[in-house]
Amino acid sequence: QVQLVESGGGLVQPGGSLTLSCVASGGVFSVVAMGWHRQAPGKEREFVAGIRRSAGSTYYADSVKGRFTISRDNEKNTEYLQMNDLKPEDTAVYYCAAITSGKGSLFYAHEYDYWGQGAQVTVSS
Repeated sequence: QVQLVESGGGLVQPGGSLTLSCVASGGVFSVVAMGWHRQAPGKEREFVAGIRRSAGSTYYADSVKGRFTISRDNEKNTEYLQMNDLKPEDTAVYYCAAITSGKGSLFYAHEYDYWGQGAQVTVSS
């Protein structure tokens, strides 16, 4: 079992920045990749960014490329999502998630085995 706890959400003005954190505990040595997904009201959950633990390879949705950065501190078992130049359309609940087996694409929610509780990000003036 892997437990994931997000923090760092909040209200920010358009053009502003936020950093989300996700602390993993429990069976963290089984984690092979982690990712961030988001879900806006009335919309399906969508992939935002992912990172493979071994190689550190990163992946991003087109909508956030150049603005968001995913990173990981393996010693702290913590994943980060640095979000810059935030737009109103980035408003959503952001979830971190972990994969413990397989070499999937990281883009699809069904590939992930564990999920955090979510952190609200609201971009509004």
